Amino acid sequence: MTRLATLVASFGGIGFLRPAPGSWGSGAAVALGVPILYWGGAGALLLAAALAYFIGSWAASVWLAQNDSDDDPQSIVIDEVAGQWLCLAAALPVWPWVLAAFLLFRLFDIWKPWPVRWVEQRLTGAPAIMLDDILAAGLAAAIILLARAYLGAL
Repeated sequence: MTRLATLVASFGGIGFLRPAPGSWGSGAAVALGVPILYWGGAGALLLAAALAYFIGSWAASVWLAQNDSDDDPQSIVIDEVAGQWLCLAAALPVWPWVLAAFLLFRLFDIWKPWPVRWVEQRLTGAPAIMLDDILAAGLAAAIILLARAYLGAL
C-alpha cells in the first residue's frame, strides 16, 4: 500500500521533480485535464478533480503515516492535481483560458490568501494538504468565471 500511496501522492513520480514540484504537478494536471475538458466537458473534469481529492487524501494520509516529514511534503502533488482540475473546469479548452487557469491557481496556491492560509494553519495532515489547494482553486475559478461572464464567454 505504501508504494501505491507514494505513486498516487506524487502523481506518478512527478512530485520528485525539482525545482518547484508543485508547478510540475500543476503542469501535468493541465496536460491531462485539457483533453478531459475538451472531450468530456467541465462535469467530467469536476468528477476527475473529486476523485483526485478523495484518492489523494488517502494517499497523503498513508504517506504522512509512513514518513517522518513536514506537514506538507513538496513531493505530494496530488493536491495540485485536484486543485488544478477544479480550476481548469471553469475555463474554456483554449490556450488563453487554460493559461489563465494555470497561472491563477499557481498564484493563489503560492500566495495563500485568506481563507487558504487560514485552513493551512488550522488543519493538519492530509486535510490540510488537500483542502488549501481546493480553496486556492476555488478562488482562481471564481475569477475565471467572472472574467468569462464579463467577456460574454459563458
